[in-house]
Amino acid sequence: MSEPSFQDDVLGELGDDKLGEIASLLGTDTAGARDTVTTTVGAMTGDLRQKAGADDEDGAEVRQAFAEVAEPPLQGVSTLGGGLGGMLSGGMMAGVLAKVSKPVANAVAKKTGIPAATVSRVIEMLIPVVLAVFAKRAAARKAPGAPGAAPGAAPGAAPGADGGLGDLLGQILGGGRK
Repeated sequence: MSEPSFQDDVLGELGDDKLGEIASLLGTDTAGARDTVTTTVGAMTGDLRQKAGADDEDGAEVRQAFAEVAEPPLQGVSTLGGGLGGMLSGGMMAGVLAKVSKPVANAVAKKTGIPAATVSRVIEMLIPVVLAVFAKRAAARKAPGAPGAAPGAAPGAAPGADGGLGDLLGQILGGGRK
């Protein structure tokens, strides 16, 4: 059995209620909403991969955001508020996702014919879900014996210490670095 795609994880995290809200916003059915979410999340992750590979300020910011997402949550508070530690470590990533939202919305609008403003509203709904999936994938990556965990790796090991940023991105986003 293969590992679910990042888009599948986002769709699973969204659930039927949120997917229904997105369908209503788009004026379509859940299948149309699912297609739009898949396209949008694909564009977001593609943009993040591209920016992470850049040797500039944006690239450094994206790499730092991924490193923060991969850090373990603060001990003792992860049960408060549904994972306060994960929200704290997702702060920089939330900012990065907000920065890529406009170009992603424009690209998805061009590809799908959905107005960019509507796609932007969908992205606003997706950002917290994408952050949750990043955090879950990073946590699963570090769990001993988890798929994608380095053999013998200790929980909380430095992100990508065994294979660098490409491995970290591949394990969180799914697939290898292109």
